Amino acid sequence: MGAACIKVTKYFLFLFNLLFFILGAVILGFGVWILADKNSFISVLQTSSSSLQVGAYVFIGVGAITMLMGLLGCIGAVNEVRCLLGLYFVFLLLILIAQVTVGVLFYFNAGKLKQEVGNMVMDIIQNYKVNASSSREESLQEAWDYVQAQVECCGWVSFYNWTENSEIRNSTETLYPCSCEVTGEEDNRRIVKKGFCEGQGNSTQGQNLPEEWPVYQEGCMKKVQAWLQENLGILLGVCVGVAVIELLGLLLSICLCRHIHSEDYSKVPKY
Repeated sequence: MGAACIKVTKYFLFLFNLLFFILGAVILGFGVWILADKNSFISVLQTSSSSLQVGAYVFIGVGAITMLMGLLGCIGAVNEVRCLLGLYFVFLLLILIAQVTVGVLFYFNAGKLKQEVGNMVMDIIQNYKVNASSSREESLQEAWDYVQAQVECCGWVSFYNWTENSEIRNSTETLYPCSCEVTGEEDNRRIVKKGFCEGQGNSTQGQNLPEEWPVYQEGCMKKVQAWLQENLGILLGVCVGVAVIELLGLLLSICLCRHIHSEDYSKVPKY
């Protein structure tokens, strides 16, 4: 009966570590996506807050180590090597502590992140130029154009934020951001317009009336925050799933270690 329980525990631990390996790959892929995505609001977030970029590298590191630990746990469980199971337990416990620490830090800095994002977006809007002075500014402007066109919003709090733009304020023509323009067809949203479009009539200093712009009047703040909340919910679900599997892996590795009295290292694969 005891041998049967050990066998069941061993293969359950192998199964959990296989799932653990896959979830580690998901975490690693999420970190790579944060760093590689240059066409959505993620690129704006990276620039506005260095903590997000640091978090992406943390995800990549944790994901890689998680995959390694999953592989280590599989080998230790199948071959009943107590040393590997003990090493697996220690590293798994450290990963779990690190994940909880990062989650707590992120939770308490969420308000600061929102403020940094708002300040960054307003800076983009106020200094938006047709000919950007650097590739960094150009990529940020393109990312914000993409957000406004896809989310169907304009400005941060409202479309009035664009009246603070220096080119619009100093122009003698009626200008408005092209990416905010209301499009009648669904397919037109795929084509992101850039720069400023010219409205009807002329504008002297202080007479450019934003109420007459053919743009979306709702600001992007609420929609962006809803988007972030939705994606953070998915991320939270993945992290909770990983944590549950980690706890089960810790318990199963302890049980298996306690019942292994002799080990045969010749069963460990050699490369």
